[in-house]
Amino acid sequence: MAGYLFLAIIAFSLAAYFVGQSAGRKFVNAEGSAVHSLPGYHGAFVAIWVGLPALVLLLLWFAAQGSIVDGLMVAGLPADLTAGKSPAELSLLLSEIKNVAAGQVFSEPSPDVLAAAEALLRWREIAMWTLVVVVFAVMIIALIAARRFLAPRYRARNVVERIISGLMIACSIAAILTTIGIIVSLVYESFEFFRLVPLHEFLFGLRWEPQIAIREDQVAGAGAFGAVPVFAGTLLISAIAMAISIPVGLFTAVYLVEYASDGMRNVVKPILEILAGVPTVVYGFFAVLTVAPAIRQAGGLVGLGVSPNSALAAGLVMGVMIIPFVSSLSDDALKAVPRAMRDGSLAMGATRAETMTRVLLPAALPGIMGGVLLALSRAIGETMIVVMAAGLIASLTVNPIDSVTTVTVQIVTLLIGDTSFDSPKTLAAFALGLVLFLVTLGLNVLALSIVRKYREQYD
Repeated sequence: MAGYLFLAIIAFSLAAYFVGQSAGRKFVNAEGSAVHSLPGYHGAFVAIWVGLPALVLLLLWFAAQGSIVDGLMVAGLPADLTAGKSPAELSLLLSEIKNVAAGQVFSEPSPDVLAAAEALLRWREIAMWTLVVVVFAVMIIALIAARRFLAPRYRARNVVERIISGLMIACSIAAILTTIGIIVSLVYESFEFFRLVPLHEFLFGLRWEPQIAIREDQVAGAGAFGAVPVFAGTLLISAIAMAISIPVGLFTAVYLVEYASDGMRNVVKPILEILAGVPTVVYGFFAVLTVAPAIRQAGGLVGLGVSPNSALAAGLVMGVMIIPFVSSLSDDALKAVPRAMRDGSLAMGATRAETMTRVLLPAALPGIMGGVLLALSRAIGETMIVVMAAGLIASLTVNPIDSVTTVTVQIVTLLIGDTSFDSPKTLAAFALGLVLFLVTLGLNVLALSIVRKYREQYD
């Protein structure tokens, strides 16, 4: 129902746009040049006033509906069902009622729970139809009011531009607040972890065994949180990926910029874009089902024992995934070099190869380096490929055919299960996430500073 209501708001807003546009055209036909705004602005004014309040109401309604309906349902429960229950027990009771209402019955519910589930369905239906009536009433009232505002000299363009500017500012603020929230949550949980585990042990320890006992009767290790093997595995896989992606991506960009014909470029460029659009889970399946067995067979032919989850398999597939990224950024950097430098080199008798190696590549090197650093941050933060193709056990090694783990693999592993958030095992994921965030942030800042210097040099 919510999706249909959203589509109804869009359709009603489009109808309101045509109503306002029609009124604007009448003003133009009647007043000519005396009209302040074009018909399109009149239509946008009416559409915004119809669609925006309805969308805000829809979002606020769905944000508050759950708690309101839950409160009404709890208030209607029999006293003997809620008497003496703690908030946690009431939460479990609500979960059971919601599961029964959704048809997820795992055991025979009590008559009171069945009655509460039926009441919950009735309250939800009432809330939904009330929302539909209120939303349509708001849109109709807004349409009538906005249409009355329209006049030949009405400054519809100014109003529309102010509203759009306000929406862009709101979106920017939302993005900033989201970033701040992510940073605050990472920092807070990381400090909680470092209260339990010393910082020097985390950064310089050589054993990573986060499996610790959660209960007194549980058999598990004492826990070791030295993250050096995790960092080493991340760097090893990223280095393999960059060793594949940098030369292939750079040579591809050089070919497309200097040697490829327009027809060839029109074929190769879309293929690279398709390669960049392949989901990472597909690359993960490719690594597990194709690349890893092929590497094991090749290693067996020469007498090498290759791990099923080798760093080489994950790194090779990740490198293929990053090739379009490096190629696109290098292509942009080479094309940004002034045309006069290339033409001057060719006019002096240099060949294409000499022009590329002695003029274009040195001039575009800052931009290429910025792109490489951005690609490196992409490789370090990759999750799905390494989760599927890399190992789970942290081992301190630089042998690419051995099994290693990465920061992202450990974050996924540590947050799976029912471990409480005050356990060092769970909090370790936030500490790893903070380190990963700081590393990728530093690489991005370095890349942007290099690109900024490049732009200042050639603008």
